[in-house]
This record gives sequence, structure tokens and C-alpha cells, in this order.
Amino acid sequence: MSEQAAVSGWRGYLPAGVRPYSEAAPLAALFLGVSSALPLTMIAATLTTRLAQAGIEKSTVTAFALTFLAYNFKWLWAPIIDVVKLPIIGRVGQRLSWLIVTAALAMAAIIYLGSLDPAKDIAAVAVAAIMVGIAGATFDVVIDAYRIELLEPEQLGVGSGMSQYGWRIGAATAGAVALVVAARTNWSVAYYVCSLFALFAVIVGLIMREPSRRQEPMALKGPLEAAKAYVSPLVEFFKRSGALIVLLFILVHKIGDTLANLTFRLLFEDLGFTNDEIAFYDVSLGFFAFLIGIFIGGLVYSRLGMKKAVMLSLILMAVSNLSFAGLAAAGHSNWGMAGAIGFENFASGVGGVAVVAYLSALCNLQFTGTQFALLSAAASILGRFLTGTTAGSLIEGMGYVNFYLLTTVAALPGVVMFWLMIRWGLVDRSLGTAGSVHADEKEAETSS
Repeated sequence: MSEQAAVSGWRGYLPAGVRPYSEAAPLAALFLGVSSALPLTMIAATLTTRLAQAGIEKSTVTAFALTFLAYNFKWLWAPIIDVVKLPIIGRVGQRLSWLIVTAALAMAAIIYLGSLDPAKDIAAVAVAAIMVGIAGATFDVVIDAYRIELLEPEQLGVGSGMSQYGWRIGAATAGAVALVVAARTNWSVAYYVCSLFALFAVIVGLIMREPSRRQEPMALKGPLEAAKAYVSPLVEFFKRSGALIVLLFILVHKIGDTLANLTFRLLFEDLGFTNDEIAFYDVSLGFFAFLIGIFIGGLVYSRLGMKKAVMLSLILMAVSNLSFAGLAAAGHSNWGMAGAIGFENFASGVGGVAVVAYLSALCNLQFTGTQFALLSAAASILGRFLTGTTAGSLIEGMGYVNFYLLTTVAALPGVVMFWLMIRWGLVDRSLGTAGSVHADEKEAETSS
């Protein structure tokens, strides 16, 4: 029987390389990614644009980046989601019940944020944005756990890629919808409409039900066992060779990129770009450039290996900030905006594959969920904190051109640190069991 005949239905007519993406679990991961992007999109670029159009000063606008910190600390309460069974609704399953509840909380927080007027009560908007951040981060923990447990081991690679595509689709679409709806009605209606994007995850959960790979946690007999289970993932990681140096790299490698990314909308507003122009270039063109970057990143990773791919992506992400210094110097230029947005999103796509693969390789398979949440949170916390506390003042003090030159310089320590980690052998020695398996497979492929 031929390979095509062995695959039933319409999937048999797809190219062999495409078929894994058409399976139920990876497709579910795609739509889970769409919902995962919603809360962060509503308090990131979308809220930045809304505040800027309301006449809020730059230092206050950039301070709202602090609302993202909930995503950096979500690992603190992730164990609760793993072990606490919700009353009544918990009968449908641990993951599905939490998925439904956290989706509802995220929608409610977004609707509340949309109902407020920044010009009248900026403090209430700040509180609402924090609520969206906390609800969204919790929703994110559930989505990540649901996706990982839904995918079979051989689907994890495809599923992770589909999740990244879904996240970008969700962020781009929700961001564009918010701008277009706000331009034709008002910002409140825009937020109400965008809140519906959370339903994609709920629909996936209702169709796919409780993940078959879901393992019920062991009953904790007393506070001592509970405390031990809580800290085990951290203890295991810090016992590894060079763990502190690896953690320091993770903390600093995205400072320049995060500082730049969270201020783009301020630049666009000050250069006089309209909502429609921002929607086309920043959202639509950026979306396709990011997809191309993911594809190229996959090729680079498979051909050059993890270490060279990560190093290349770090350099690309650092250099991409220079394009916005050029745009700031050029002024209102559609071609300049297209080039800057295209290059930045392409670099982010390449980096998204390589760096996320490295963070995944650092995980111990016993604690994948908790350790990945911790490592991914650490990857952006410092940059977000600096953006919220200093970015607006730096822009007002030195101007956009010098600010983006500064973000390029701020990205260089991460490049140097990773190069030193390669030279010292720390990249290989610090890998968890997930990365060790990957390395063994690569070695087998090379010797065959």
C-alpha cells in the first residue's frame, strides 16, 4: 500500500511534509495560539495606540508596559492550575474546566478595560490593564498545558510551530480589527469585539475535550510535600553546571529587542501615520514577514544546528533595531516603514524558532511546563521593566534616533554572552533532558 493510500481522506492528497499540520491536535494548537495572543495584544500595541490618541503623555504610556509583568510571574501560580480541581465545572476535566473559566475571566477583563475612558480616569484604566494582564497570563498557563498534553510526542514540533503561527495570527488580526473598528465606531466597541477571540480556545476545548495524555497529579499529603513539589523544578535547574550564567543570559538577551518593540507605536503616532497605515504596515506586512522568518528560521536551525542558529538570530534581532533609527531619521515614509517593519518581523521570526527551541532544550522532561514558563518569563522581564520605567523618558530626552541606537547597543551583551557560553561549553552542559534527547538524535543522524 502506498503512503498516500495509507492516509485516509483528503489528507492523502497533501504533500507528505504538509500532512502533519493537517492533523487534529496541531490544528487545535493553531487556534489555541490565536486565543493566547488576545490579552497581551489588548494591553500592548492596541492600548498604546489608544492612550496616545487620547493625549496621554509618553512617560505614562510606556509605564503601562509594567502591566505585562503578570506574564513574567505566571509560574508562581501555575502549580495551582495543575493541582486544584474546580468545583462543579471541574467534572468536565481539569484542563477543560480551567480553560473555560480563564477564558471567561480574560473576556470580562478586556470588556471592562474597553468600557473606560483614559482621558477621564487613567488610574482606572491602569487597574483594568493589570486585571487583563493577570487574567491573560493565567489563561496562557492553561493554554500551554492543554496544548502540550493534547499533542502526541511526535506532534510536539509541528504543534509548537502551529502555536506560534496561531499566536501571530491572533495578535495581527485582533490588532487590526481593533484599529479598524475604533476608526469607524469607538475604542469601547473595538475591545468588545476583540474579546470574542478568546472563544477560539474554548471551542477547541469543547471539540477536543480533556487531553488524553493528561496525568492526574499525586495527592499531596501535608504542607511539606506540597512545598517540595512546588520548588522541585527550580532546584533541579539550579543544580546544573553554569545554571546562573545561563539564567543571566536569558535575562539580558532580549533587553534591546523588548525596549524597541514596545515603543514602535509611539514612533508611528509621532511620525503621523494613520490607523489604516499602521494596520497595513505594522500588522499586515509585519505578519507576513514574520511567517517568512519562521520558515527561514526552521531551515537555519535544521542546517546549522541550535548554537549557530541562536547566535545568528541574536545578531539579526540586534541589527533590526537600527532600521527604526533610520525610519525615525527619515520621518513619515511608507517605504521606510515597510522596510523597518519587514526586517524587524523577519528577524523576530527567525529568533522565535531558534531561541524558543533553546529554551525548550533547557527543560527537564519531568518539569517541562513549569520550567518553560519560568524560562520564557525570564526572557522578557528585564526588558519590560526597563521599558515601563525608563523608555518614555529616554525618548523624550534623547529623541527616537538615539533611543533606537541605544537599544541596538543594549542587545550586544546577549550576543557576547552566548558566544562565550559556546566557547566554554556551557550551552551543551546546561541542557535538560529535553535538550539531551535532541542532541542524541542529531548525533545519530550525523553518524548515519
